[in-house]
Parts: sequence; C-alpha cells; structure tokens
Amino acid sequence: MENDPRPLGPILDRRALLRAGGALAVGAGAVGGAATLGNLVTTATAQRGIATDELRIGYLPITDAAPLLVAHGDGYFEQQKIIVGRPVLFRSWSSLMEAFLTRQVDLIHLLMPSAVQLRYVVGADAKVVSWNHTGGGAITVAPHVRDVAQLAGTQVAIPGWWSIHNILLQRVLRAHGLTPVARRAASRSDRTVELVVMGPSDMIPALATGSISAFTVADPFNAGAVARGVGSLHMMLDQVWRDHACCVTVVHEDLIDRRPDTVQALVDATVAAQLGIRADRTSAAALLSGKGYLPQPPKAVEVAMTGTVSDPSGGRARPRIDFHPYPFPSFTSELVRQMRTTVVDGDARFLDGLDPSTVHGELVDNRFVRASIARHGGPTVLGLPASLTRHERLI
Repeated sequence: MENDPRPLGPILDRRALLRAGGALAVGAGAVGGAATLGNLVTTATAQRGIATDELRIGYLPITDAAPLLVAHGDGYFEQQKIIVGRPVLFRSWSSLMEAFLTRQVDLIHLLMPSAVQLRYVVGADAKVVSWNHTGGGAITVAPHVRDVAQLAGTQVAIPGWWSIHNILLQRVLRAHGLTPVARRAASRSDRTVELVVMGPSDMIPALATGSISAFTVADPFNAGAVARGVGSLHMMLDQVWRDHACCVTVVHEDLIDRRPDTVQALVDATVAAQLGIRADRTSAAALLSGKGYLPQPPKAVEVAMTGTVSDPSGGRARPRIDFHPYPFPSFTSELVRQMRTTVVDGDARFLDGLDPSTVHGELVDNRFVRASIARHGGPTVLGLPASLTRHERLI
C-alpha cells in the first residue's frame, strides 16, 4: 500500500479522550509497559506508514489467538497464496493496540470490548471481521478459596478494564453479594473486592505469592496455575455467558477498502484453521507449543485446548474453548449493554451515546466471514445455527 496521509477514523476530541483516562491503559506491572490513552491518541492520529506485501499479525500468548497461529503454522495462509510473516508476540493489550495503531501490525486478535473502545474512544479505523473463538476464559482462585464470598476484602486481577473477563467477573461478584471497586482498598466488612489490571504472565506469580486472591484471564494461564499447584479453577466464564466471544480478529478498515481479496483470504485461512483445530485439538495444541507460539508449559496448553467442563444445564461435557467464527449481532448489542454496567478505572461516558443496536453495523464487517462459512460447508459444519441468529444466554 502506498503512503496515505489521511488520519485514522474521525477527528478526535482530545478532551473527551483524556477524560477516558486509564480505562484503556494496563497496569504498570504488565510486561511490555503501559501505554496511556494519550499515547494511543497520538498514534491513532499519526500519518499512516507504508505497508509491505507481507502481512503482519500481532497477538498475546493465549489460546484465544489459536486460529491465527494455526493458520500460520499449518500453512493455511500459504494455501490462500498470501504472505504472512511469523506472528509477533506482545505481552500486554496496550502494547498490542499501540502496534496496531502505528501500523507495525496489520491484524490482531483483540478483546471484543477493547475493539469497541478502540473504535469509539480512540477513533481508530478498526473493523472486526470474525470471531477467533468462544469461551476459554476462567476464574482461577487461590487454593484456600472455596467460595466467591471469600474474595471480600481482597484483590482480584483482570487482564484489562474493557475485557469480557472483567464484565463477567463482576456479574459473578454481584451475584454473591460482593461489590467490585477500582482504585479503592477492598474491605471485608463492606464486602468489596478491589480489581487490579495485570498482564496475564504476571498473574500466576502474583497468585503464588498471595498478592492477589484470584484472577480471571484466558487460558493457558488458568491451566498453568492449576498445573503449578498455586491455584484452582473456580469456573469457566462460559458458565456466565454461554458461547460468548472474548477475542476477535481486527483489521484496519483501509485494508478492507484497498485489498478486499486479501481480507477474504485471511478470513478463509482462519476459518479453515478453526475447522482444523476442532477436528484435532491435540495436534493443534502440539503445534502451538512445538513451534513456540505459546511459551507456556505444553501440558497447560494441551489441557486448555483439549479439556472439557461439565455443562451446567445438565448436557454433555463442553470444550473449555471452542472455535466459532461468526460475529453474532445479538452479542455485540448485549455486550454494549453489559459494558454500561461494568466498573472501570476511567471515564466510560462514551457508552452513553452508543445505541447498542447500531454498534455492530459500525464496528463489524461480516461479509468475509459469511462468504467463508459458505465456502467451508455452511454454518452447521462450524457448529453454528443454520440461521446465523441466536439469543444471548447470561446468568
């Protein structure tokens, strides 16, 4: 792509962005540093760089990124005749988003709530083109914790304020009579729980030393804590919101405008990878570990990719993580509603002006994934309803 001097997205109101403050930044303890909202505003309004023909993927080392990683490692991108460099590993969501905004990477897997914020607060030209997966996140507690009520008066780590983990954790806390708070010491008598943002790789050590009583994050960090004997799996977040999306594939809107065939090829490759993972999860786990994409203990990766959990509705066991590509509009609408009820460290007033029923059409471009689903045998082959519609199920 040639150099394009146009700014990304709409003209940004810097005062409004500064009011949003720390809601985008990650904790100072996260590996890779914390990018402030101001940093991201600067990069979002900077002149676009020159892209090469080789596409670049950015990811965090979690199983949520598996379709992109398997598409690279198993040659699905090559089958689509597109050149994709080895995916670049980042250690924090903020550094990943900054790399996306500065055009160091062309596509990323990103927390769906963060994609909403990236579009509507930072003003980035971000477009969701497919889901990476459903489920896969969990709440992991210290070994002595037997009940959620025991978290009162303690700190619990989350991977980001705008994460599905934070949203669903807070639903669980409230269901047990606890109140989540930010930047305020937790009180056992007041039944409050202080939420702290932490890089995923820092969560297991923090749980081991007792500085936090629990964390919620994607696998394989939950499986890793159990394997090390420093934590126990309290619940999968899929029990709170059935088949919810956590991470989604995000590209620059101008990549769609200029190279739609390339975007279609990218989506085709990742959908093929999702089918491959669902057909042989053990081999996918071995690839993720063996080729160094996920630098965690191979056993933890295998458990995360192949493990099952009991179905709370009484059905047969369900996978810890599953791989469904279609971005349901009903999910996006409900997500915006849930974001409005979530405590964050920062200004969430940008949500006041969002109509949940219109966000999906503005944020998501599902043309490519619809075409890819049809090319790969239709919705039912991918475990999706034939109508590509559904009702959201939350407890």
